[in-house]
Amino acid sequence: MEHPPVHIINTTHEDLPLVYWLFEQAILYQRQHGYPAWRGYEKNALTSEVEQLLQYKVLQYHDVLAIFSVSYSDPATWGEWDTGQALFLHRIITHPQFKGQRVFEKVRDWALRKAREKGLHYIRIDTWTDNPTIIAFYERYGFHVVAARVTPDSPELPTQNRNLRVTLMELPVA
Repeated sequence: MEHPPVHIINTTHEDLPLVYWLFEQAILYQRQHGYPAWRGYEKNALTSEVEQLLQYKVLQYHDVLAIFSVSYSDPATWGEWDTGQALFLHRIITHPQFKGQRVFEKVRDWALRKAREKGLHYIRIDTWTDNPTIIAFYERYGFHVVAARVTPDSPELPTQNRNLRVTLMELPVA
């Protein structure tokens, strides 16, 4: 069965109420399932991502299937592994209505195309070390573990990303 086309475009200020709702739903889901959970989120950081054209939405018709952010540098999280050769995926949230529909595959494929366009060598992602389920999920999509570390208590990072034990993962761009 053929699926309708998916488009990935930047979020706008008009999307922010939905973005906030998705974050709240994600935190609720994490807590209900016993996963490590974000300790809230910073609305001003999300607004800044929208303004800098670093936040995206996955659309199918008029439905927002997911949101995510990108960056091209993440020294606070990746330390010495941040060499300017990667596209970093952050804060990927699938709308509860579309979980289980391989939405992340669309994000990964888009990221690979974007990285190739920019001449980058890796797609990188970080996730909680204390959540082997999500690590295994990303491994099923071709990512492998690079290292584990604790994020700094740095203003460079949103509050919810500070002092976390994270596993750093990457996917080579072929």
